[in-house]
Amino acid sequence: MPSMPSLRPTRRSPGIAPARIPVPTARAIVDCAVYIDGERLPGKFTHSAALAEVRARGKGFAWVGLHAPDEYQMGSVAEVFGLHELTVEDAVHAHQRPKLELYDDVLFLVLRTVNYVEHESITTANEVVETGEIMIFLGTDFVVTVRHGEHSGLAGVRALMEANPGRLALGPSAVLHAIADHVVDQYLAVTESVEKDVDLMEEEVFSPRTRVAIEQIYLLKREIVELRKSVNPLASPLQRLSQDTATGVPKEVRRYLRDVQDHHTIVAERIAEFDEVLSTLVEAALAKVAVQQNTDMRKISAWVAIAAVPTMIAGIYGMNFDHMPELRWSYGYYGVVAVIVTACAGLFVTFRRNNWL
Repeated sequence: MPSMPSLRPTRRSPGIAPARIPVPTARAIVDCAVYIDGERLPGKFTHSAALAEVRARGKGFAWVGLHAPDEYQMGSVAEVFGLHELTVEDAVHAHQRPKLELYDDVLFLVLRTVNYVEHESITTANEVVETGEIMIFLGTDFVVTVRHGEHSGLAGVRALMEANPGRLALGPSAVLHAIADHVVDQYLAVTESVEKDVDLMEEEVFSPRTRVAIEQIYLLKREIVELRKSVNPLASPLQRLSQDTATGVPKEVRRYLRDVQDHHTIVAERIAEFDEVLSTLVEAALAKVAVQQNTDMRKISAWVAIAAVPTMIAGIYGMNFDHMPELRWSYGYYGVVAVIVTACAGLFVTFRRNNWL
């Protein structure tokens, strides 16, 4: 008689994680298309079928877009397109600085994306700029884009490129330019919004009778530092792409990339200006705090001096001596009170004239 299967859960050895079920690569692919002479071929393609279609025709290129793939998904794409394992690791784990690397005939470009976080007031904001990443693998007949972050979508870039077949006909490098141009344009938009925050912070610091928490200036400066770390390192890759023929970028596309480089320079200069202004604001805010503390100390000192008069007189008349002036005078109490009031009033008027009170 056959034995019944056991319903008891199987025991695993301690320290051994359960086997992970791989998620299909299609789950990470946002869009995959084949472009021939600048026109998108109808139909849906897998990443392997797209590359096979291009190589079977002997012209055109495939553009595969992925969002936050895991190791299995990225490994599947890398196997089809022949991507280097080091670039695959970078694409999965992200958190890379902008850079440009060449692996045989595949160009690998890392871009940091930035997005402005809307807030009611810069004096109460907790975050101003959020960042993401876009990795571009550029081959002779394919483009693979990997993005991280919710704000780094490329659907708009793809739509604009498909509306301009002439540019798409230039090949995969035209896609690289379009993405770089989109990212740098976003830099410009973010710096314009951040500039308004810097101006508002400057007004708050230099407005009379206002107290700005220095922590908020530091927070804005921290966001500027994050923006600078995302933007400035891209200068070297853009320069190589626009000037170095070894990258394989056609001359026509290099001309467009020089325009992107000019825009990037404008952004870098703005960020440097923001950094200088915020450093000045920190110094101004600290000076304002020091002045306020000095004013408070003068007020405290003035009130202590006024309070010292009745304290001193009360201390003297609290002594237990038999022979003291005015002890047996019937109006002695009123006389002492009058002296105290007169002395305190005189000190108050004196301090007020000297702006201590």
